[in-house]
Amino acid sequence: MNVEQVLFWCAVGLYGVSAFAYVFGFIAEKEKLVGAGLATAVLGFAAHTASIALRWISSAVTPFITTSESLALGTFMAMALYLALQASTRKVRPLGVFVLPVVFVLLGWAGTLRAASGSQLAPALQSGWLWAHIVGASIGFASVMIAAALSGLFLLKENRSGGIYDRLPAPSDLDRLAYRFVAAGFIMYGLMIVTGALWADQAKGSYWNWDPVEVWSLVSWLVYGIYLHLRITMGWRGRRLAWYALAAVVVMIVSYWGIPFSVETFHKGFRVEHQ
Repeated sequence: MNVEQVLFWCAVGLYGVSAFAYVFGFIAEKEKLVGAGLATAVLGFAAHTASIALRWISSAVTPFITTSESLALGTFMAMALYLALQASTRKVRPLGVFVLPVVFVLLGWAGTLRAASGSQLAPALQSGWLWAHIVGASIGFASVMIAAALSGLFLLKENRSGGIYDRLPAPSDLDRLAYRFVAAGFIMYGLMIVTGALWADQAKGSYWNWDPVEVWSLVSWLVYGIYLHLRITMGWRGRRLAWYALAAVVVMIVSYWGIPFSVETFHKGFRVEHQ
């Protein structure tokens, strides 16, 4: 096992410890455990970052071609956004109770699919649109993941009070912040779809091919478009939108990783290799 692999599994382990500390710290309302969860998450993120960087350097190819690499990059962006939010405010410190368990499970799954070295991108898929497509996809996932976590905190805050719950923002503030992250994710998903279409035209000569990944990406984008419509036009707020955001992120994860992992698609060879 090389240094890059050791760092990867260190990141998985540290995220697991962090998830444990967050969950039990929140249940027991122990601020020190929640603080330990954040500190461990920072260490995990450092190992995660170093692992991706070393894989990129050692393989000399972009580290997001296989399913494992795509999962590693998506969770990396989710953690980067999560830690940036933590650095900007202490009011949502318990947010990790929702973020870290998901990151731990997804990165652990990535580990089970992990190849010893990076895979070469097929020449037909090499394009200047690639980076914009990947940036839109990964930041879009990170944004809606944080929105779902904020929605989870909203549901807990709405029904409980005292102790750690009193230090959370008001439900209306959590609801508004989740909406902003959904809006950001919707924009980034739009960027992903548009640049993906331009990329597909270069690679296959058509903008849209009804590939399962394309279809499910569009479905995910529309799911979040409906969220925005319900809030802006229909005036939805609070609990209904919170549950919607939690369900929507499941749809997104299935469309982004579940569908391409289980079905032969155009994206095989870009980020999907059945192993």
